[in-house]
Amino acid sequence: MDHLAGKVAVVTGAASGIGRATTIELARHGMHIVAADIDVAELDATVALLAADGHQAIAVPTDVSSPDAIDHLRDAAIAAFGAVHVVHNNAGVVASGAVEEIDLHLWRWVLDVDLWSVIHGVRTFVPLLREQGEGHIVNTASTAGLQAAAGIAPYNVAKFGVVALSETLRLELAGTGVGVSVLCPGAVDTRIVDAERNRPDGVPPSTGERAERFQSSAGPMLARRGLAPADVATMVRQAIVDDRFWIVTHPDWYDVLEARVAAMRDGVLHSGFGG
Repeated sequence: MDHLAGKVAVVTGAASGIGRATTIELARHGMHIVAADIDVAELDATVALLAADGHQAIAVPTDVSSPDAIDHLRDAAIAAFGAVHVVHNNAGVVASGAVEEIDLHLWRWVLDVDLWSVIHGVRTFVPLLREQGEGHIVNTASTAGLQAAAGIAPYNVAKFGVVALSETLRLELAGTGVGVSVLCPGAVDTRIVDAERNRPDGVPPSTGERAERFQSSAGPMLARRGLAPADVATMVRQAIVDDRFWIVTHPDWYDVLEARVAAMRDGVLHSGFGG
């Protein structure tokens, strides 16, 4: 999609971080924005920012774990703007702890938001994009979907799934006019470590030594070393325009992946990280 002006983008997880930055970036290039998130107050703040700059945008409060809610998001976009051209399945959460200690409700919550929401987004929007013969899907995975890290098993599992889904979708949509990108961010200065602020009732918090270690170290590390979300949003927009599949935010991750392949040949697990 080399022309974005006047077209419509749906972005989930738009209340903060990469999602909010992407709505701003796409709006600045002329797109109309349908912003979705479960955090209504911050979602409204995103749309207020866009409106203050003269952009066309609507807020659609959305529980991305619900296929019915994603269908409603599509219908709201069509009702407001008559079409959808870009869909960024971006909403994400993280839970931490040792694999055997993480409560099953936490597992389900992370997989529902990080993986199933992308599946729902694909199933709901791809038929629309395929029918019009034009569009682009961006799915947010993570470098944790390329090389797992200890202490965040549900997140790793979900993000590997998003990468696999995106690769499959790219192959299946070849020649249709619908592009697919998978975003694999390394360290980005967002509130992802604080994701449990949106933890549903009945889902217990992350607990245990690994969880405490993750929660005490990851947030400061992202704030200190993380890319600005606006920089990631620029990469997303450029990938849509260039029809680029991989969006890996930190170049040193290519070295990590080369080492991973070398370790595969030796039958061992590479555990080094870039970003």
